[in-house]
Amino acid sequence: MQKSGAEILWECLVREGVDTVFGLPGGSVMPIYDVMLNYPVRHVLVKHEQGAAHMADGYARASGKVGVAMATSGPGATNLVTGIATAMLDSSPIVCITGQVPAHLVGGDAFQEVDMTGITLPITKHNFLVTRADEIAQVVREAFYIARSGRPGPVLIDFCKNAQVEMTEFEYPDEIALPGYKPPMRAPREDLQRAVELIEEAERPVILAGHGVLMSDALEELKIFAVKTQTPVAMTLLGLGAMPASDSLSLNMMGMHGEAPCNLAIQNADLLLAFGMRFDDRVTGNLRKYAPTAHKIHIEIDPSEVHKNVHVDAALSGDLKTVLTDLIPMLDEYDHDEWLAQIGEWRRESEDRDILFWPEDGQLYTAKVIHDLWEATGGDSILATGVGQHQMWAAQYYKFEQPHRLITSGGAGTMGFGLPSAIGAWFAHPDREIWLIDGDGSFQMTQAELATAANEGANVKIALMNNNFLGMVRQWQEFFFDSRYAGTPLNNPDFVKIAEAHNIPARLVTQPAEVVPAIEYARQITGPVLLEFRVEKEDAVYPMVATGAALDEMIRRPDRRSKAVGV
Repeated sequence: MQKSGAEILWECLVREGVDTVFGLPGGSVMPIYDVMLNYPVRHVLVKHEQGAAHMADGYARASGKVGVAMATSGPGATNLVTGIATAMLDSSPIVCITGQVPAHLVGGDAFQEVDMTGITLPITKHNFLVTRADEIAQVVREAFYIARSGRPGPVLIDFCKNAQVEMTEFEYPDEIALPGYKPPMRAPREDLQRAVELIEEAERPVILAGHGVLMSDALEELKIFAVKTQTPVAMTLLGLGAMPASDSLSLNMMGMHGEAPCNLAIQNADLLLAFGMRFDDRVTGNLRKYAPTAHKIHIEIDPSEVHKNVHVDAALSGDLKTVLTDLIPMLDEYDHDEWLAQIGEWRRESEDRDILFWPEDGQLYTAKVIHDLWEATGGDSILATGVGQHQMWAAQYYKFEQPHRLITSGGAGTMGFGLPSAIGAWFAHPDREIWLIDGDGSFQMTQAELATAANEGANVKIALMNNNFLGMVRQWQEFFFDSRYAGTPLNNPDFVKIAEAHNIPARLVTQPAEVVPAIEYARQITGPVLLEFRVEKEDAVYPMVATGAALDEMIRRPDRRSKAVGV
């Protein structure tokens, strides 16, 4: 069957289950866009290609499918780079399709020619340059397989324009063979036995649950393991929801802005069980002081992550769900009552410092707004965030009872991720309630995608926390640079008017009594809504682990008896 390269691309995308593509056309992808009209795929026209990559990422995280972004060559393709890097660091499966100049012009500095395979080599799981139409079917098949298998991640396909118009025989490759790519599934028996011995000896164990728990769908196995061994569960930012926040064994978030009882438990543990996490610096603090008395077990599908940051005593390379399924029957039941009681004492002490228990003073605090949003939605919405203070407060005060409810940039810390990722999540789940919690600085990075939300009727509710600062940087300047606010104060526009210019309903909130009515107002409207909350300018996220400090050397919020916030 003779088809053009562009037709073959769309044939393959449809067979891979693609129903939505986020992109922006240009000269080097015009043949692809022309043929697109003949296929049952929804194209979402973005306002900037970075938005396309983040939408594909949000779609992937919310749906569990591979997200697809598309851009033309040159600047269109390079605008995807930040989104690709974001997906790479967070192991999000996306495929980015870019146009390229005709093959005979490659290397000649033709108009809008950029070496995308060279640029993206360090930030993709794999990439391809397609120079002939007869390569396309096999390349697309491999790209989707690589993106979704093993440790997921982004794949880029750079399509020379001549390959899009050439005619060739089309045969979809049902089988795929990549001899050099075989992600491990099962850990060897001797490694499992070594882990069992460490678990049996432990008196103060802690599970560190990462993004891999969600991506491996190992939620049930995690719960069974934790209950059987009576081991508390700490979660990374991207692991939130792996264990319900309300569960008695849940320690919630660990790390730089993790909860104090969680960090204290890690530092006093005698065994850490790392499930699908990579011991990044925001989780560990100072490595020389990290969990000094703890043995460590690491279950990880990517062998390159094992022993990379933290040397472990037992490394179980394989799919987390599979490894836990093999490990659990080898374990007896244990109780750690004394250890859990100690953690309970740390929890009670920490409550005195929680801003939710502070008396009302007429000011809007982001943490309290997020808590009100959590109560109003019953904690059941899909929540996207930008990056900054609001992101950390969202992780602390929007309690996640279920997995795949938090969509946020972890490893890259990409400001501007919030709005496009929320739109992508809505395309994955148009029947779900989608909220974006964003900061004024992060929001302005990609606020052009308000037009996309309006054009598509995306039912995304935006809770914009406006403190007229680049808040997280300002906090560091306050704590460590004598409050010298260099480059962090913001002279913001009127966000309500910006929303209304896009025909998006909007409301300004300045008083605590207005918060809940505004949230209910937004929830009653179908389509995008923006709520701007004028929050306290110089509030700070607590706890905070400073650079070079150990996890238990936290800067703590004063308790409720203290005179002011941020003292």
